[in-house]
Order: sequence, then structure tokens, then C-alpha cells
Amino acid sequence: MASMASNGEAAFASNYLVLDPKDATAFDLLRFLLSSRADNRRFIFAPRGTRLPFPKRVVIVGSVVLQLILFMLAGPLALLGYALEQWLNLLHVNGGFMGLIFRILRGRRPVQAPDRDSPKFLSLIGLSDNREELDASIPIDDTRYNSALAIMAAKVVYENPAHIEDVVSKIWKMEFMGFYDFWNAFQRKPTTQAMLFRQNKDSDSELICVAFRGTEPFAAEDWITDIDLSYFELPKVGRAHSGFMEALGLQRGSGWPKDLPQSTRQYAYYTIREILKDALKNNPKARFIVTGHSLGGALAILFPSILAYHEEKDLLDRLDGVYTFGQPRVADSRFGAFVEQNLEGSTRKYFRIVYCNDLVPRVPWDNSWSDFQHFGKCIYFNSLYRGDIVDEVPNKNYFSIFMFIPKKMISAWELIRGFGMGMFMGPEYKELKVMRAVRLMGLFGLAGLPAHAPLDYVNSTRFASPNLYTSKPWLGQ
Repeated sequence: MASMASNGEAAFASNYLVLDPKDATAFDLLRFLLSSRADNRRFIFAPRGTRLPFPKRVVIVGSVVLQLILFMLAGPLALLGYALEQWLNLLHVNGGFMGLIFRILRGRRPVQAPDRDSPKFLSLIGLSDNREELDASIPIDDTRYNSALAIMAAKVVYENPAHIEDVVSKIWKMEFMGFYDFWNAFQRKPTTQAMLFRQNKDSDSELICVAFRGTEPFAAEDWITDIDLSYFELPKVGRAHSGFMEALGLQRGSGWPKDLPQSTRQYAYYTIREILKDALKNNPKARFIVTGHSLGGALAILFPSILAYHEEKDLLDRLDGVYTFGQPRVADSRFGAFVEQNLEGSTRKYFRIVYCNDLVPRVPWDNSWSDFQHFGKCIYFNSLYRGDIVDEVPNKNYFSIFMFIPKKMISAWELIRGFGMGMFMGPEYKELKVMRAVRLMGLFGLAGLPAHAPLDYVNSTRFASPNLYTSKPWLGQ
């Protein structure tokens, strides 16, 4: 959620609309619905004279109400997530439920308590899909390799730093370059996590990967950011989601200065940019990719966007690709055109990947009153893991009475499919009990939430046709 003390903190923007729902009352929302003015509201920051049409006001009120509900649930959700992780890790480190019982009853081996800083501790993401090995059937010269590496990085970055370093260094045999917890100037606390690692240092195939952590399942603030409708408009560029830009390193009042004065704070964009410049300077053949799942995908595409805004051509020339998985909408069509103009040439560099009924790529909503649209083509995978290149995913705004039954049918199929994957596709595809429970909740709740899990994105990239990542389909040839 965007946070502003005054309109002066958006002085860098040619236009802006920032929602701050914490103090909004039912009366405030009703007054806003009945009047087109948006510049004199307690929960909205906008330039003087801003007026909004009624349909857009309805959408904004809907977003504010959902944010208020998530604010109220933030504490219970965080507590539930913590308790679930502790309990599931207690089982994990003690050999499962029966192993825990035997340890308690026999007393020969002490019960191990989960240590959240241990390499063995897993997040709920890791507990739902514990695969850590890269797919050996996808070699480095395969067109699918970067995508397969990217989703594994986007999944692993949800874990604690010790676990991440173990996976990168010991399992992938790559150089771990660091895990960072970056400062958010607007929220005045660290909110953005990312890691960097490198393969084949000093060789022609040297590749650096930047992976941003995404929306954590029980972090209400992350979900609030995903559904927020706030934006800042950069002159001659377009409108972009304020919450995502703030997480990337937007500065209060000054916006995106090309360089920052020395500071004890680390901001994601500026720190990563300098790390890449330093790491790439000794090998002219070295390249880098940027990736993220969910909110992390939003940060992944905004990172090169700001590089383009700052005319960092040397770095952009070394960019091998941006791979986003389940990424929400981040900007308007003008911003999208700016990004495509600066990122795309004869070879595609932006790969936006969406699995089936995933809810998150379908927010914030895209309609005639929205300030957010996806840009670029999309690799869309259905529930059979068959991919296709599309301009827009089916049911682009998710909520549709006509799609309710089809979505439930697909949820039922995904639950059934999970029981057979291990038998028919190999043991690494066997779905864990945690993921089956998530699928079951999706069947009786929001079908789009289980579809957002990294597991289906890992499977999709591994089953994908190599042709999806070549340049010809993207160019319409």
C-alpha cells in the first residue's frame, strides 16, 4: 500500500493517484461515490482539481474496501502463517507425524525444534513444493533453460538466506552473490527481498540472475499492494503502480534520481544496478536475467524499465531476459509501450508467463476505467501444461459468473491430476500433502489461489515446448 505524508512527496510525478485507506470510514467512501472530486479526500492523494467518473470511483471504493478487510486480517493471517510454518517444519525436521510421535514416546532421540534461520527450515512455498534440483533434462543451450532456471530462483528466494545459499552453492554449484533486505522509503522499513547468483564465472556463458521475492501467502501487506490502484505518472513515460515502484526504491519527493547520495540505507534498484555494473565489467560476454514470481515479477519488469528511464543502455544491452511468473499488472499502456520500445528488438527479452486460472495476473483490474494493463505478449499455460503465445489470457479480470463452474471443474481436475503426476511423470512431480490441501481449499474457495503457487509454474517451464522461447513466434513469423 502506498503511504504519503503530503502531496509534495509526489512532486516528481506529472500526475498521481495514491490511496491510503487506513483512515477511511464508510461515510468517506459514500461521499466519494456521490462526488467526482478526488482531491479533497482523507484517503486519496491527487492533484488539485482531479475528478473521476462514477465507474472508476466504484472500482476504487471496491479496492479500498478489500484493503481495509486485509488490514483487519493482517494480524490473524500473520499468526496463522507463523503457526502453520512452525508446525509443518516441526514435522519436517522430525521425520513426519509418526516420526515426531516415536521421538516423543521412545525418548531416545530428542524432538528437534524448528529453527527459522536454519538451512533446513522451509517456507510455506517450500513446504508445498520441495524441489531444489534444476531439471537435468534442460541443458544450458536449450531455449527453455533461462526460464527453468528463473522459476527455480523465483521459488527459492522465498526461503531464508541460509537455505538460499545452500541451494545455490551446494546443489546448483553456482556462486552465491548475496541476499538483500531492501529499504522502502515510503513505508520506512525493509519490504523488498532479493538475491543474486552467478553461473560459469569468467566464461562465455557467464550468467547472473537477479531474483525478487514475491507475495508471501500470509502477508496481508503484500496482497494489499497487489490489489492497490495507486499510481505515479512519470513524465514522457506513463503511469506505474506506486506500491511496486516504492518497493523497488522510489524516493520521497525526488522520485527516480539517476544517482543517490551516500546513505546507510540500501534501495533495491540502486544497489542491484551497481552490483551488476561491477560484476559485468570484467567479462564482455557475461549477461544477466531478472526474475520474480507474483509481486516479485512486478519488480522484475520494473527494474529494467527504470534502467531504460535512466538511459542505462550498456546494462540493458547485457540483459538476456526478464522472466516473470504470475505477475500482476504494473502500469498503463503508455508505460508498456515505453518498456517494449527499450527492451525489445529482433530477440524477445520480456517473457510474462501465466498459468491457467492464476488470480494474481488478473489484478489490478483492467477495464475502460483502469490505469493498469499488461503489455507485451504472454506465454499462457493451461491445466495440461500446454503453452501458447497470446495477447491476453482468458477471463482477464478473473471474476465472472460465466467462468465460475469451469474454474471449479479445473480445480477438481488439478486436485485429481496431483495424485497421478508422481506415478506418470516421475517422483519429482509427486505433489506433497501441503499442496493437495491447498488444492482442496481452492476447490471450495478461490480457484485462482492454488493456481498461483510456484509449483505449477515449475511444471509449466519443464513441460514447455522450446519453440515458445525462440524469437520467431513473438515476431509473428
